[in-house]
Amino acid sequence: MTGDTEGDGIDTDSIDLVTPGDVEDARERIGDVVHRTPLDTSRTFAERSGAASVGLKLENVQRTGSFKIRGAYNTMAQLDASQREAGVISASAGNHAQGVALAGQLLDIDTTIVVPAVTPAAKIEATRGYGAEVLVEGDIYERSYEFARERADETDETFVHPFDDEDIIAGQGTIGLELREQFPDFDTVFVAIGGGGLISGIGTVLKAHDPTTRVIGVQPEGAAHAKPTLESAQGEPIHELADVDTVAEGIADTRLLETTAANVREVVDDVVSVSDREIATAVTLLAERAKTVVEGAGAAPLAAALSNAVDVTDEHVVVVISGGNVNLTDHAELTRTGLHELGRYAEARLAVDGWPTAVSDVVETVEAEGAELDVLERARRGSGLGTDAVDHPNRVPVTVGLEGSGPDHLSAVLGALDELDTVRVVSSSQ
Repeated sequence: MTGDTEGDGIDTDSIDLVTPGDVEDARERIGDVVHRTPLDTSRTFAERSGAASVGLKLENVQRTGSFKIRGAYNTMAQLDASQREAGVISASAGNHAQGVALAGQLLDIDTTIVVPAVTPAAKIEATRGYGAEVLVEGDIYERSYEFARERADETDETFVHPFDDEDIIAGQGTIGLELREQFPDFDTVFVAIGGGGLISGIGTVLKAHDPTTRVIGVQPEGAAHAKPTLESAQGEPIHELADVDTVAEGIADTRLLETTAANVREVVDDVVSVSDREIATAVTLLAERAKTVVEGAGAAPLAAALSNAVDVTDEHVVVVISGGNVNLTDHAELTRTGLHELGRYAEARLAVDGWPTAVSDVVETVEAEGAELDVLERARRGSGLGTDAVDHPNRVPVTVGLEGSGPDHLSAVLGALDELDTVRVVSSSQ
């Protein structure tokens, strides 16, 4: 469960907000380093959301697999000689880590990254691959952040914040400049919020160009801290969660900080939350329909666009796909959950007579019904299936995972299995 606490008050007047000029300067600084990522349109997602069109800004194909290199390089390129000599330290859930590491490699700056234990192994190994030292400290990002700040004070390393910094925000805002050029007449943009740096930068550019453009922040239900802060009055505390719980570890922050909170309140129209199951469904649809691998945090904005949280009927919509750094095993689990949510995956427990020869009956029946057999595992006898059909000494408990075109198709497959002389369907979950 997540609990709520109160942080420091927001005094917008005392904070220098990022300007469109800052973002333009950042683009000049990073232009030869970052990719101008593609913006693909999707008829499928337009139809599912009711929008006139949906554009996907694919930052998952950016260098390091996410947008983070934009802000990291913009910040580190401005360090003076003494700061570069001292080295850089940062904290990250994974994507910022790779951005800082690559920037350090390109600028010849030693980098150390502190990550929480929940960080996927793929992100840690990729960060080390760019030459950074990686330290695993803390169970969530906030603990890693505290450790990194304490070490920076002790060693004089330059701390590069993952989001609460004007140069970081300006670098991320270069995505907004590209959006204006690639898809100039959109009505609404969906952007994930972790610490708020990405949406602060994008919103700054878009609102300066057209104040009527809706900027919608998206958070997972298990890390939904930003909306109370957005809606709070001047000087009220920043809303902070005591803990987070979500598959989208890239945006599993507990709060905004002063700089991002002030910028978010200036340029964001609303913040909505989505469930982990909705995120998994979006990951699945992106893999199937857009042919792109996306992590949970990167898929959250699409999950919101496909939900009923915001009415986008007949609008032109942009969804920022912020990152694609995900372990393949985690991606497989997310897509399996997504297929289940779409009614296209079922798990069943079978009692099979005549193991292992009867297994061929199962395989042939599934194939004949036009479905895919994803899992077939022999279960331990007495493993809690709890029926006479399974506990009979001549029958073997088996679990199967089936992928089909929809609930009716899967029901037909299970019915065909149950009609076999050698198989009994004990239970199923669709």
